Amino acid sequence: MTVLSDRIGEAAGMIIARQFCRGCRKSDDKRDAGLATPDDVERFDNIAYGSDSVWQVLDLYRPKTAGPGIPVIISVHGGGWVYGTKETYQFYCMDLARRGFAVINYSYRLAPDNRFPAPIEDLNSVIGWLFANADKYGLSTQNVFAVGDSAGAHTLSLYACLCANPDLAACFAQNYGIIPPAGFSFTAVGLNCGKYTAEKELRGLAGGMMRVYLPKEKPADALRLLQVTDHVTGKFPPAFVMTANADFLKDEAPLMKAALEKCGVPCVFRCYGDEQTQLGHVFHCDIRNPAAKVCNDDECAFFHGYLDLTEPSA
Repeated sequence: MTVLSDRIGEAAGMIIARQFCRGCRKSDDKRDAGLATPDDVERFDNIAYGSDSVWQVLDLYRPKTAGPGIPVIISVHGGGWVYGTKETYQFYCMDLARRGFAVINYSYRLAPDNRFPAPIEDLNSVIGWLFANADKYGLSTQNVFAVGDSAGAHTLSLYACLCANPDLAACFAQNYGIIPPAGFSFTAVGLNCGKYTAEKELRGLAGGMMRVYLPKEKPADALRLLQVTDHVTGKFPPAFVMTANADFLKDEAPLMKAALEKCGVPCVFRCYGDEQTQLGHVFHCDIRNPAAKVCNDDECAFFHGYLDLTEPSA
């Protein structure tokens, strides 16, 4: 796979990214207007997990009644690699916490200032933080789940491949110095409205986002690594893969499902919405939406089915 001559140029990609960010910010502000921290959730805010005091920070949410050893969900937010913070995902993540999990909601470094593999590095650092601080916050290290949507699903699924594919792990270790904790694998993952393939021709919205995410040096090499479906092995964690009937990335989810099934990975596939209900991209983050409740209940029930009950839990 190569970056073709008719690809989106750097300047055009920047324009697309700026327009995308403005649209997302307006939509997210409207979605979350009037929401507040639930009474049954305790939160620990603005915890550093790296040296960048702006971007490498996380929040932790726990049910107030939870005991030690509570299972964990790490949320990898979407936003085309150019948009989003933990603040834009706080209410969605606290809603997940109410289903019996501690939820790590973190910001990470964004393109174009921080390009591939910055989000992979930051997710690896968050997992390192979890292992270093599990006792302090009463977190399980045996039951570590993760959710990601859109570009966040891409980052999450690529990192899950990195933990399961020795050849990919060697590539990331040698070229980027990224080494996951020894033996680490997610217990299960939720891949929501995700992007799992790289653009052969960097066109349109998805192409513009990917263009400003690619490193300026050797972009074609990075593009090959971004083809998640090429890196799946049988050791990929069990996966809940979902999309929606009006999701502009809905054709991506069946490709990931096929890659998982080819390798014998346990997976559940859902496409939400029907003729009477059109559901768009990342609809599940709108916790006021009845369909989001159904989806998030389904995904968390899938996670509960993979709990390791040999470790004390909530």
